Amino acid sequence: VGSYVGAVFHVMTHAFFKALLFLAAGSVIHALHGVQDIRYMGGLKKYLPITHITFLIACSAIAGVPPFAGFFSKDEILAALYAHNPIFYGIALFGALLTAFYMFRLYMLSFKGNFRGTEDQLKQIHESPKSITIPLVILTVLSIVGGFLGLPNSFIPDMHVLEKFLVPIVETSGIAHNTPSLSHSTEWILMITSVVLIIVVIVWTMRKFTIYQPNNKPTKGLAKLLENKWYVDELYNTIMVKPLQATAVFCKNIIERSFIDGIVNGVGKLLQYSSRQIRLLQSGQIANYLLLMVISIIGLFLFLFFKLK
Repeated sequence: VGSYVGAVFHVMTHAFFKALLFLAAGSVIHALHGVQDIRYMGGLKKYLPITHITFLIACSAIAGVPPFAGFFSKDEILAALYAHNPIFYGIALFGALLTAFYMFRLYMLSFKGNFRGTEDQLKQIHESPKSITIPLVILTVLSIVGGFLGLPNSFIPDMHVLEKFLVPIVETSGIAHNTPSLSHSTEWILMITSVVLIIVVIVWTMRKFTIYQPNNKPTKGLAKLLENKWYVDELYNTIMVKPLQATAVFCKNIIERSFIDGIVNGVGKLLQYSSRQIRLLQSGQIANYLLLMVISIIGLFLFLFFKLK
């Protein structure tokens, strides 16, 4: 929709909280000695206090909760979408609500409730060392204050630092801000609407997953489709992996072993056989050498004799 500054702004804030989420997930995996299935986590807040608070802030930022960084950049993009087409705004807002749902589902299953792993795992849980937690803290600070580089005009006029910074690039590249302007009241309505809906989804998600126990019953229908990730892995395995494996096996067994190796090994066997036959001439017995010399001289004499005739 032409919101170039908004796009760059969101890439910047996204770098903060998404990197924080990845590293915090790594911290959890480190603390659980390689366990990655969130269905068998839970209650980690008590054991991983630093990882917990940083992960919670990252979830809030990516969900668009104010005043974290993701709120300001998402709000700018949503406003630009609404100015161009309210349908685009609705689709993007629905996506933002899905983000709030799955991120806080992840948070609740990992850090709240009771630990659902084994007793041995529970005894070994520990907070990550400083080499892991210090980067988490730094990214958390950036996830909190990063959004203030792009304050909307409805907050404080002419305080969008990133927009001022990008003006020379946008103008010299021929890109113009073609986003229709919105009134401050409209911006506030859109902002409040998105925040309220996101908070409602977060509260509902947290209540829904307050108490969770793994359900080992077989799923059906849409739940089975979602559990198997739309069968994308299976489809990719059928279309790409299996044909490539079959091609590789054919190249290995037929082309390489029978053809290429056959030529290489055939040349080697031919040289070995030839050398064994020629070696018979080199017996080391002088009598044989003299006999061959005499036979060669007679043969050469006969050849020249009949040729001259």
